Amino acid sequence: MTRFVQNPPVLRDPYTGDPQLRGWLDRLLGEDGHAAAKGRLAELSAEVLGPLRAAHHDAETHPPVLTRFDAWGNRVERIDTSAGWQTLRASAARHAVVALPYLPEARAAWGAGARVVQQALLHLWGPESATFTCPVAMADGAAALLSLPGTAQEVHLPWLERLTTTDPAVAVTSGQWMTESQGGSDIARSTTTARPDGRGGWLLTGDKWFCSAIDSAMAVALARPESAGPGSRNLVPFLVPRYGADGRSPAAGLQVLRLKDKLGTRAVPTGEVRLDDVVAYPLGDPASPGLATMMTLVVVTRLHNAAAAAGGMRRGLEYALSYAAERAVAGGRLLDNPLHRATLGGLAVDAAGAFALAAHAFALLGRAETGDAAAAAELRLVAPLAKLVTGRLAVASASEYLESFGGAGYVEDTGVPRLLRDAQVLPIWEGTTNVLSVDVLRGLAAGEGARPLLHRFEIAADAAASGLPGVAEALVAAARRLAADVETAAADPRSPRVVAGARELALRMGHALTAALLLEHAAWALDRGDERPALLASLWTLRRLGQSDVSPDLHEHFDQLV
Repeated sequence: MTRFVQNPPVLRDPYTGDPQLRGWLDRLLGEDGHAAAKGRLAELSAEVLGPLRAAHHDAETHPPVLTRFDAWGNRVERIDTSAGWQTLRASAARHAVVALPYLPEARAAWGAGARVVQQALLHLWGPESATFTCPVAMADGAAALLSLPGTAQEVHLPWLERLTTTDPAVAVTSGQWMTESQGGSDIARSTTTARPDGRGGWLLTGDKWFCSAIDSAMAVALARPESAGPGSRNLVPFLVPRYGADGRSPAAGLQVLRLKDKLGTRAVPTGEVRLDDVVAYPLGDPASPGLATMMTLVVVTRLHNAAAAAGGMRRGLEYALSYAAERAVAGGRLLDNPLHRATLGGLAVDAAGAFALAAHAFALLGRAETGDAAAAAELRLVAPLAKLVTGRLAVASASEYLESFGGAGYVEDTGVPRLLRDAQVLPIWEGTTNVLSVDVLRGLAAGEGARPLLHRFEIAADAAASGLPGVAEALVAAARRLAADVETAAADPRSPRVVAGARELALRMGHALTAALLLEHAAWALDRGDERPALLASLWTLRRLGQSDVSPDLHEHFDQLV
């Protein structure tokens, strides 16, 4: 008897095989700017197809191990990680996944667009990184925090240099120690305290409950100076060196109590940390409320979360498409089945929407960092919206990808179940959907509020009016309803009725923003004879804003969508 063997899915080149990525780079950077990035992106893409996939597999199959004491009873607090994890660490530095926006040559080449190129790197690199995207995100956030005027002192500058170098032998990553067991996202209940050590440093004491990338050389921790008042705003970020002067032994007073046994992100060493008079250095004035300063880091990590979601969705789609092209069902290819084509076509539209949100958020971040006040005002709402919408899309899409493989999608050694395990962290890290929805309410009541988004909806509808009139009308109608609802929410953001509806309002805003971004890009592409972005924008808008069943269109236009 001949045994049946199923061909495994094969990955296309993630750069040349992704027309949306290349089209957005053309628009956001200009053709010359994109051309200047092509060599860097092609080089990374080639590594993703080879050694980085092998490193990813090694890191996933050899999770980190904590050794608290050596054979003679000495406390060592050593975290052992796999060779694959170390390969990924080196590749992150070599490809400037963190460093790019901080490199003078990148700023000279792309200006604010350096963040656009960084998002493209993350889109290619992240899905095959065993979620090394986590320490990358925190390292970028720490670097952004250390780059703020007046935040970093002389003692901090060597850390900034190491966070933003492209030399793997020198580069470090950072942790982010915010949550405590009694408070979780309610950081106002934090009990970690800080007191001066009399030598220019401070001493931190307390327990931190969820410390990802605990093997990083430093961390940014929130603590309450002993003279500070209650509440979250009076917390201050501190830079905490993780190791002693030799770079190997734990810092004095620092204990790793245990590693977390998590649903996913298993290659990331995440621990509980006890601090007992651990030396740390304040970021900013410790006599002033510091939570607003810490939000610089949080905004960056939220955007990385969105990039990870979008990249993972695109990679999962690639695997599902490859499998469907090989799998025979009812006498034909699974890829030719109208229902399966509609299912995968819908996932392609969702992946396009997630990418648009992540790409736009990074573009705004780059502009805000170079002094664009309008971009900073828009980013205040776009950051939480991009994170919450892409996080939920990523989980729903990952579930569909598993289902598209049938039983093979539930079997660990295919590697497919990891897609769902790792996606589930995305709506949790850096704020759950509900936490972010309340943050959106605060954003509506502050500063420019929703005006930048409502203005973007108008611009997108005007741009699409000639080429996609019906779709533009759907956006206008959705924006009109949103304008009334956000005005009500901004007037009394703490009203029980407003808070109860915060999630629904935030998702509607995020879906409308995605439609606007896709329509903006579609109008640009139509002028150049490219109809695919218009198809993606139309299907997203009709399905998410118009509540239409677009399944027949997803089947009919499947080849163009994917």
